[in-house]
Amino acid sequence: MSKVKKSFFCQSCGYESVKWLGQCPSCGKWNSFVEEVIEKPNGKQDWNDYAEGGKRASKAITLAEVKSSEEKRIPTNDVELKRVLGGGIVPGSIILVAGEPGIGKSTLFLQVVLQLTHQKVLYVSGEESEQQIKMRADRLQAGHFDNSSFFLLTETSTQTIFQEIKKLKPDVVIVDSVQTLQSNLIDASQGSISQIKECAGEFQRYAKETNTPVFLIGHITKEGSIAGPKILEHMVDVVLQFEGDRHYAYRILRTLKNRFGSTSELGIYEMTDKGMRGVANPSEILITQKEEQLSGIAIAATIEGVRPLLIEVQSLVTQSVYGTPQRTVTGFDLRRLQLLLAVLEKRGGFHFGVKDVFLNIAGGIKVEDPSIDLAVLCALLSSYEDVPLPQNICLAGEVGLSGEIRAVNKIDQRIAEAEKLGFEKIIVSKYNQSLRQSRQKFNIEVVALSRVEEVYQHLF
Repeated sequence: MSKVKKSFFCQSCGYESVKWLGQCPSCGKWNSFVEEVIEKPNGKQDWNDYAEGGKRASKAITLAEVKSSEEKRIPTNDVELKRVLGGGIVPGSIILVAGEPGIGKSTLFLQVVLQLTHQKVLYVSGEESEQQIKMRADRLQAGHFDNSSFFLLTETSTQTIFQEIKKLKPDVVIVDSVQTLQSNLIDASQGSISQIKECAGEFQRYAKETNTPVFLIGHITKEGSIAGPKILEHMVDVVLQFEGDRHYAYRILRTLKNRFGSTSELGIYEMTDKGMRGVANPSEILITQKEEQLSGIAIAATIEGVRPLLIEVQSLVTQSVYGTPQRTVTGFDLRRLQLLLAVLEKRGGFHFGVKDVFLNIAGGIKVEDPSIDLAVLCALLSSYEDVPLPQNICLAGEVGLSGEIRAVNKIDQRIAEAEKLGFEKIIVSKYNQSLRQSRQKFNIEVVALSRVEEVYQHLF
């Protein structure tokens, strides 16, 4: 008889305990522990039991014996995905993609692998039938591509999946989704902490030992974090977050972790009736085209990875009718907004303490670049004074607690993007090192200021 082990897992972070606890010592959540029965057979199996020749022999070698060579990547026709992954799909990598239900994860990666004509692809689905996937492929115009190397498997048992993998020997594997997989080695329900951990571990061993890239499509919780234990994100090589407002047609593919490239890259897609279309110039869609000038609007020159973006910041400052003023933010950090309001109160003498403040980043995008501070501050002042800013001005600068405008990186790319989109003036920090060369290099007027008071005097 195999020994049965019972453990308690925190459903929020995956912390394991031998007994039930009221509060999780790892994440602090209350009443989050659930008992799971784990059966540990004496002879544990994994994908190697189905592979020819069994597991490869491992031995320690010196660093000098390792041959240094440039990574050979599998190229994709999707330019946005190629940028986010750092130049293509790395063989042997395991990539986790998470996002809201219905955001388009399955559509995007079905579209990507249909275009891989020189690789044998296995698409494993535990959520949809073959007919549903075929209907989506027809909508994506799969008939235009060679589908003879694209294989479907609707299965949730990892043992059956690895038996098919042994027969097929694919070059790329897509699993949709990792929360639906179930290993017979563990006596727990689908989607539980122990099942997700075990199934992801089996695919990780398969990817590393066969040098086959594996895409794991995952779910997220209602708080927005990836469903499952935190160790799931540590096990994989790349974590991608597919996000966007369902009321907008645009979707954002953001890198949260990447062992083979930058973690600050961004891919922008437009949802169409024929699938996802990469947006080559996102600045044009993030700036509203309007005929008349309106107060409370400023344009920020930001950087996501190596890509410059010009983003519209909208604000509304009104007299508070309640005892406590409201602070409502979309796409921006609320604590950062409160910091900027405190700077305006202390350094500029503006009484925002009796005003309701509403802030929105147009297009449904979330911005983490600190260079947007100056545009947020100018949008607040524009709405406060009810004076519109000129349409041909954009801003790039971080605001410090003492009211100084701090320098930001990659200022040349920001200025070049503003000039390309027809802006005539850009306001930046006086402390940027390469301003003299930038003024000579570009035709756009570069205004260098050092204090918040100087910006107010210059614009208002």
